[in-house]
Amino acid sequence: MILETSAFCMRVRSGRDHGETVAGAREALEREGFCVITEINVRQAMREKLGEEFRPYTILAACNPHFAWEALAKLAEAGLIVACNVVVYEHEGDSVIAAVDPLRMLRLMGENPDLQNVAALVRGRLEAALVSLGDSV
Repeated sequence: MILETSAFCMRVRSGRDHGETVAGAREALEREGFCVITEINVRQAMREKLGEEFRPYTILAACNPHFAWEALAKLAEAGLIVACNVVVYEHEGDSVIAAVDPLRMLRLMGENPDLQNVAALVRGRLEAALVSLGDSV
């Protein structure tokens, strides 16, 4: 299994179909203590709002209440990043599952030692969820 990283996210690939991957992502996030607070079917939204066809693409806004509480108690503006977006989309016949990297997002808010530990713990749990979804290579 290969976990890829970019300037702002982590991602894995799966050979499973989109619907199965979205369901698996929800389960993996729940196992790591997250709840999905919003799900956006981008394909459906593009069709309804623009009349355009788009590939299967789902955005899951995931939140770990314990870590959100801790972050918000330390910095009110942490609410801007406590919902971690996870996306599932089709690419070249595979499903891709990507999650925002909380450590990198925290850097955008300026170095904040009070939140560094929380962001690292959240990143670790998001990474574990992704790894459980990726196909072995």
